Amino acid sequence: MNDTAPERFSSPGRVVAVDFGTKRIGLAISDPEQIVASPLTVYERQSPDEEASWFRRLVADEQVAVFVVGLPVHASGAESRLSEEARRFGRWLAETTGIEVQFYDERYTSLEADQLMAPAGFTKKRRKARRDMLAAQILLASFLESRHRGSRGPEPLDDEP
Repeated sequence: MNDTAPERFSSPGRVVAVDFGTKRIGLAISDPEQIVASPLTVYERQSPDEEASWFRRLVADEQVAVFVVGLPVHASGAESRLSEEARRFGRWLAETTGIEVQFYDERYTSLEADQLMAPAGFTKKRRKARRDMLAAQILLASFLESRHRGSRGPEPLDDEP
C-alpha cells in the first residue's frame, strides 16, 4: 500500500459527507480515489419516502462507497441533542441505502464556511444557500486528511455514544 495515499474503504467508490440538518442537508463528495473533497449540493428535507428515493439515486449515480455523517458536538467534545438526531439519520441512511455510514466530528464547520464566504460579499440569502454544502466539504476534507495522516487530528467518533 502506498503510504502517501489515504486508506481506502473496502468498497471502491466515492465518500459522501453529510452536514445534517433538520431542514437542509449539505452534501460534499470525494473523487473516486477518495482524495479530493468537492461541494455537491444542498438537499431540502422532504418526506422519508422522497428522501429514501433521492439518496438511493445518489448512491447509484455517484458510486458511493461510504457516507460520513457529521456529528454536531459541543466544544468540549460532548454530544449535543442534535447529535442523536444525526445518529438516527445515519442509521436510517445505512438501512435505506445499504451503504456504510461513519460518524465524524463536525465542530466549527459552519463557522469556518461562513468565514470562507465572508470575503466574497455574498448576501445573507446566498451565504445561507451555500453554508451547508461548504460545511460538508470542510467536514469531508478533514475526514479524508485524517485518514491520510493515520487518523491524527479530529478522530472519527464511535458509532454509539
